[in-house]
Amino acid sequence: MYPQPPYVVLLAGLFAALTSGYAFSNTLQQSVKAWNENRSTRILANLRGPQLQLPYLGICIGICMFLASGIQGFGFSGKVAYAMGVPMTLLIGLLIWSQLGKILLMLEQGGSRALDLDAF
Repeated sequence: MYPQPPYVVLLAGLFAALTSGYAFSNTLQQSVKAWNENRSTRILANLRGPQLQLPYLGICIGICMFLASGIQGFGFSGKVAYAMGVPMTLLIGLLIWSQLGKILLMLEQGGSRALDLDAF
């Protein structure tokens, strides 16, 4: 008999990821709006600080919990599920963080026109 998947952890991970994502979105929007008004490079440099890293870490932890709980739903043990979920979450999280840094750099160098995909 297979153990029941941890539905509570699955829902808690999803909730943590969604609420952290909301905080991440609001922080990023407010910082970009402040940068757009002042055009200060210091504001964009501060975006990579703890005020944006903490919600992003919350997203990653919530996604890892959700992913590992989902893997457990297929009958894997908790150790195996987290051994699969943690590396996937770290890899994807680092790739997305890197892409965000590149987008912020493009925004700083070329303004909002650098991100306009219809201009090409």
